[in-house]
Amino acid sequence: MNYSSSFDSMATKPFTPLWIKYRPAILQLMIAAAEAPQTYKLFSHEFKALSPKDKVSFTFTLKAHQGKAQNDIKKSLVAQDLLNILGGSKKAKELMDLSVYEFSLDKHFVLHISKLEKELEKEKE
Repeated sequence: MNYSSSFDSMATKPFTPLWIKYRPAILQLMIAAAEAPQTYKLFSHEFKALSPKDKVSFTFTLKAHQGKAQNDIKKSLVAQDLLNILGGSKKAKELMDLSVYEFSLDKHFVLHISKLEKELEKEKE
């Protein structure tokens, strides 16, 4: 078994274990977002424990469609790891294929999830 690649993966994707933990809840919120925007309170100590640097900004906004970011998330490892985990979920892929979803984490560690179907309709025109 090649342990170095496993270690390298964890070093470059530090928030993956946390997003794996919350994936079932996030999927339920994505489904519920069809009716109204959803929120979920996360725990700051979980993010801070996984942070590779002390001065990491945990806040982000991610717009995702068809498994890809529709906005620039290059500066946010937190957002990149979330997108990676969602890309590995069959249900999340199905939902993101149909609509644009916006995920944002605010400074109080509240995750906001919205379905942005109107933006997708505009892009088709």
